[in-house]
Amino acid sequence: MLPDVPKLSHTTKGNFFLIAGPCVVEDEKMPMEIAEKIFRITESLEIPFIFKASYKKANRSRVDSFAGIGDKKALELIRKVGEHLNIPTLTDIHTEEEAIRAALYVDVIQIPAFLCRQTELLIAAGRTEKVINIKKGQFASASSMKFAIEKINYAGNKKVILTERGNSYGYQDLVVDFRNIPEMQRLKVPVVMDVTHSLQQPNQSAGITGGHPELIETIAKAAIACGADGIFLETHPHPATAKSDGANMLRLDLLEELLKKLVRIRKAL
Repeated sequence: MLPDVPKLSHTTKGNFFLIAGPCVVEDEKMPMEIAEKIFRITESLEIPFIFKASYKKANRSRVDSFAGIGDKKALELIRKVGEHLNIPTLTDIHTEEEAIRAALYVDVIQIPAFLCRQTELLIAAGRTEKVINIKKGQFASASSMKFAIEKINYAGNKKVILTERGNSYGYQDLVVDFRNIPEMQRLKVPVVMDVTHSLQQPNQSAGITGGHPELIETIAKAAIACGADGIFLETHPHPATAKSDGANMLRLDLLEELLKKLVRIRKAL
């Protein structure tokens, strides 16, 4: 199932779609450089591609962590990527005011996992008439996400994607329950597997989130085998120097081989 996203009209041959990009806009050149590389790969593999990047980070563990280069500047860079490559773009929001602002620049608005129960935020996002990608909370069951969908629908918007990103396991780890993919698909919306965030290790003592990037391929393969409609992942040319979430990112030069494997699994289904 493909979401009703403007500019996402690629011939898929039954393929999954990909939401991918850096965690956050770090500078003026980085978003376009990453997007162009992903675009070339997805075009050759006939994978519909939505470019993602946060224009600001409002949920950093430490007060001195990098939060962005400026809202308007970052949003304009994301829009520039979409216009240059003629692809849809996505960014996340945290307040009702941000929903209105971001809707001027992107095709898909994302609700972070920790905010998936925030009624006013969901309704404000829905009223933008954009496609809304809701990440399932680390604390939420798959079936409970029907209430999040209902809040978007209440705003007169039927364009919803749900994204699985793991459930809290103790205080400092996450676990993926792959039953959540078919369970959320029963809600009649596209379901995406967030491969990289589901491998985070939050709440580390140093105030920096850890991760298990060596398991990205494992989680991605399992998700496609379970019938996920899409894959979400964050990627960076040099994760070790990324300004946010580098510990669980996929190195950009590894993306093509991973996607080739996922396409073969999808075709085998």
